[in-house]
Order: sequence, then structure tokens, then C-alpha cells
Amino acid sequence: MTTETNIELAKINRAARVNNAKRLGKFLALRIVMLFLTIVVGIYITILIANMGGYVDTIMRNEIRERVNQQVAAMTASEPMSTEGRSDLVEQMIDIEETRLGLDTPFVLRSFRFLGNALTLNLGRAVHMVSDHGSRAVRNIILERLPATLLLTGVSQLFLFFSTVFLALMLSRHYGSFWDKLIITLSPTSSAPPWFYGIFLILLFAAVLKILPFSGMVSAPPPKETGAYILDVLKHLILPASSLILSSFFISIYNWRTFFLIYSSEDYVDMAKAKGLPSRDIERRYILRPTLPTIITNFALIIIGLFTGATITETVFLWPGLGRTIFRAISLYDTPVIVGTTIIYAYLLAFTVFFLDFIYAIVDPRVKVGGGNS
Repeated sequence: MTTETNIELAKINRAARVNNAKRLGKFLALRIVMLFLTIVVGIYITILIANMGGYVDTIMRNEIRERVNQQVAAMTASEPMSTEGRSDLVEQMIDIEETRLGLDTPFVLRSFRFLGNALTLNLGRAVHMVSDHGSRAVRNIILERLPATLLLTGVSQLFLFFSTVFLALMLSRHYGSFWDKLIITLSPTSSAPPWFYGIFLILLFAAVLKILPFSGMVSAPPPKETGAYILDVLKHLILPASSLILSSFFISIYNWRTFFLIYSSEDYVDMAKAKGLPSRDIERRYILRPTLPTIITNFALIIIGLFTGATITETVFLWPGLGRTIFRAISLYDTPVIVGTTIIYAYLLAFTVFFLDFIYAIVDPRVKVGGGNS
């Protein structure tokens, strides 16, 4: 090639890189704006739903009035007070309490203040709930319950994901075999929810066989030695984790097996087989590679789901996790805790979606970041 040709090629490559950088920057900016708007709308709708259109405010005002009346009755039991003076004292204390909780401000204005605090992760203080250390800060309540939830859902869901994908890939090699038919036969058992399996496992292994604990995360009192404490936690983990795994195990294998079978029947797979390529290479290059985006998406969504917990299952096993905390917050109308957990989940989901866009471009060359021609 001549020097002029090399210079022209260098200019073309430089222009292509600049164009790609502009497309990437435009794509990033657009995705950030769209995800941020999604988070704002989702959180605001959660605030409105959690307050039930102002109904929770009415409940809180009634609770304040009842509590203040009881306090004033106790305060004036030994000191006589006129009815008028007692009523004035009650109204003063009610006004102070409503001002402290922000109930003296219209809900519409408070909802936007809640939204601003939520977007800056200022989660505020719980109305009814407290942490084990007596703190009402929503951040402390969530952080205190999160490790137990991550342990339970992390062990169960990660084991479920990797084991079912591996077993499904094995079954797709032996379509129509005894094990393949067995999985198809057992797949309807996944229609039962995790808590149903939880109750069954408690009756069998805790009540009848008496080899595993009924509930909780650790014995009372807990073992003092570190090794014994870890073993005790793992012993308490077996039943709730098994219930979560059993509820989805067979249907997950069946879904992934069907998914792999669809890709293994493509024409390019038959062509690779006709060329005499080893089966392992065919699986890796022509079956697993095209399915990687779907596998990665499912794995990412599982990671997000770890932070929400298994609400009813945690309640059945008295597992001190975030799912059980959310259940209690809903029953107590504790809006800050409900909104706080939703905020964390929304940010995790937005970050994951943002991250997956780039993963797709890496594992699947058909995906072009930012669109346009390559």
C-alpha cells in the first residue's frame, strides 16, 4: 500500500472510533435518563400505594388520638383536671405528635418530599418498627435484616440456578431417556408454593424425625464458639433453603431443557454435526453461546431477587430476613420501611438493566450498543 492509502485508512478508522464513541455516549445518556425516569415513577407510585391514597394518614391520626387519650388518662389519674383542661391537653399533645410525624402537611406535598428523600437514599425513620438494637432508622432496619435474607435466598437460588442449568444441559443430550421423562412427570410438582413444602418439611424432619430445628436462624442461646455457631446456622438453613429449591427445581430443569433442545435443533447445529465436530465443541459454540444472553439475564434477575427475600417462607420458618420484615411493615402500615425496601430494589434493578446492555454486546455480536450500522 502507498503512504497516502495508509493515511486515508487511518483517517477512516479514527472517524469510525469517534463515531462509535459518540454513539456510545448518546446511548449511555439516553439509558440513564430513561432508567432514572422509570425509578422516579416507580417510587412515586409506591409512595401513593403505600399510603393508600391518604387512608394510612387516617389510621395514624386515630392511633395517635387513642394513644394520647390513654397517656393523658394515666397522667391525670392522681391529679383532678377539668374536662375542658383535659381536652385542651389532649389536643396539644395530638398537634405535637402530628407535627412530629408530618401529618400537619397535606399528603400531596409530603409525597414529593418523600420522593426527594427516596431518590437521595435518605430513607428516614420507621413509624412502628425498630431494629434489634432499638433504632428506628429504616437504613439500620434493612441492613440488619439483609444478611439473613442473602444467606437464605443466596444459597437456595444460586444452587437452584446452576444445578438446573447443568442438569438441563445433560438432559438435552439424552432426549426421550428415562430421566428426561421423569423430569417431565415431576415438573407439575412445582405448582406448590415454597411455604407448602416448608410446612411439609417441618412436619417430617422436625416434628416426626426430630433431626432438624423447627424454625429460626440459630438456637437459643446461640453457641459461643465460631465453628459451632456456623454449623448451627447451617442446620437451621437446611429446611427453608430446601423448600425454596424444591418449589422450582423440576420446572426449572424442564424449562432450561426445552430451551436447550430448541437451539440444538437449529440447522447450523445439524451442519456442525455433519462436519464431525466433537459434541462438546458443538454444545459450547453452537448451543451455549447463543443462549448466553438469556442465561445471563436470568442469573442477573436472580441476584436482584436475593435482596427481596422470600416473604411467606421466611415467616413460616421465623427466619429474621428482609422478606419477613416487609411482611410486618405491610401489616403495620409502616410506609417508610415499605418505600425504603422498594427504593433499594428499584436501584438494583436499574443498575442491572444498565449493566446487561453491555454484557449483551460482549457475548452476542448481533447486539449493537446504541443501534445503527456497525
